[in-house]
Amino acid sequence: MDKDGNIKASFTHDCKGLLNLYEASYHLVEGETMLENARELAAKLLKQCLKQNNDQYLSMLVEHALELPLHWRMLRLEARWFIDAYEKNKDKNPIILELAILDYNIVQAMHQEDLRYASVWWKDLGIGERLTFARDRLMENFLWSVGIIGAPQFVRGRRIQTKVNALITYIDDVYDVYGTMDELELFTDAVERWDINATEKLPNYMKLCFHALHSSINDMAFHTLKEQGIDVLPFLKNLWANLCKSYMLEARWYYIGYKPNLQEYIDNAWISISGPVLLGHAYLETNHVTKEGLQTFEEYHPNIIRWSSTVLRLANDLATSSYELKRGDIPKSIQCYMHETGRSEEEAREHIKKLIDAAWKNMNKDHMAAKSLSSQMLFATAMNLARVSMLVYQNDDGHGIEDGEPKERALRLFIQSIPLPK
Repeated sequence: MDKDGNIKASFTHDCKGLLNLYEASYHLVEGETMLENARELAAKLLKQCLKQNNDQYLSMLVEHALELPLHWRMLRLEARWFIDAYEKNKDKNPIILELAILDYNIVQAMHQEDLRYASVWWKDLGIGERLTFARDRLMENFLWSVGIIGAPQFVRGRRIQTKVNALITYIDDVYDVYGTMDELELFTDAVERWDINATEKLPNYMKLCFHALHSSINDMAFHTLKEQGIDVLPFLKNLWANLCKSYMLEARWYYIGYKPNLQEYIDNAWISISGPVLLGHAYLETNHVTKEGLQTFEEYHPNIIRWSSTVLRLANDLATSSYELKRGDIPKSIQCYMHETGRSEEEAREHIKKLIDAAWKNMNKDHMAAKSLSSQMLFATAMNLARVSMLVYQNDDGHGIEDGEPKERALRLFIQSIPLPK
């Protein structure tokens, strides 16, 4: 190899080394200042690499990492992106590429069956046709399920998660958009009591919503009791009651015009964003359930649930706060920080991004300390929830908006298979 070839090889090697260092820095925990500084330096040098590098594949990897690090990305969509990128690698291994494509298409076919099942369930439930004020987002809800429980063997988990996501979306809109204060108080009370008789004074649209929730969750609890001999209904009732109570608090704040400070907002919002409900259901579907396990979930794992839910909440706020305010919601984290400190919106957004980074560091730290298999599964699903939230709200409201990037993403994930190379 000539001198120019040696320089080019060395440059490529250096860029790959910087890329690995940059990606590794996102696994750091609070206080690891050396890695923090290394991340900033690596990012600057990688931007220089982009200007001088002629390797299309390496440039794609660098641009992708600088946009959002691998550790923060939804695993399933990342697999699709990497296969497409790897095809442009001049040094690719064609056998590995073919195996990756076959694996992706096989798993996609399983997801298509999951989606068909969810579509039939949703049509039979019928509330989408009746509650026309709420968002009908079955495909987006399924994307969350795949993001949280992507492993092929957890078929039932993904299907349950899709039902849970759909119910959350509708109940959220009941509280944010449609219900009066008196109606919401009655609905919250009915959920807390988990009592059909408590719905007598509710309007019909709320009765439909409550019955859909009540029957769906009771059915899930019955299945676990039948298959594993554990009554999880008290556990599930508590998750949903806490969610509705957090919605109710936000409704009261909006009704009286109260503006919480940032910490007060987050203390409630990590629950109202529905993370604990999502992770609670995911826990039941990815573990052998025991009384001791449920107690551990409730008493010893609140931190990982809070960190993951905080990432979800703040990522959502960065993408949707302006829209949410227009449709009649309380001030979000950005507005709370601006009101509390007098800072500009740009400064508030930077502060929220730092809080997201801090939550990831806390998750990394707690994940390293996880010992039992059930704890490891919980941490995996919690990190997956954070990852899919970073994806959905990366550029806009990928849950509330159907067209554009969200639609293209869903097509690539669930409809369009990858053709095998000729």
